[in-house]
Amino acid sequence: MTDNRDKVVKSDAEWRAQLSDLAYKVTRKHGTERAGTHDDFPKQPGIFHCVGCGAPLFDQAQKYESGTGWPSFWAPIDEEAVGTRDDRTLFMRRTEVHCARCEAHLGHVFPDGPQPTGLRYCMNGVAMTFEPKD
Repeated sequence: MTDNRDKVVKSDAEWRAQLSDLAYKVTRKHGTERAGTHDDFPKQPGIFHCVGCGAPLFDQAQKYESGTGWPSFWAPIDEEAVGTRDDRTLFMRRTEVHCARCEAHLGHVFPDGPQPTGLRYCMNGVAMTFEPKD
């Protein structure tokens, strides 16, 4: 079995072949899906995985309604599941969130979330898949 932390590196052509056009634009080209696109995520217990490499990213138990139109979480499933970097595009300073395993752009994290972390991981739904818990 492969360690979930093993880095996944693929060519641009491989990513294009694997991902939908929108998932490619968001995860590989740092795009953003339209707000409200994925408000139909299941409400049952489960895990949100990276659409690129399948790494577990967020638990349904940490998801909450932020009112932004994007899936929001107050923490990742594991601190090492995601990475962050400064994002200074669009004349703003934000903190980008990416998958630690394949570097897929997931969204941004903001300091206006609920306790216990006070963080809002505002994710693109197209960057994740959902696996219900048995």
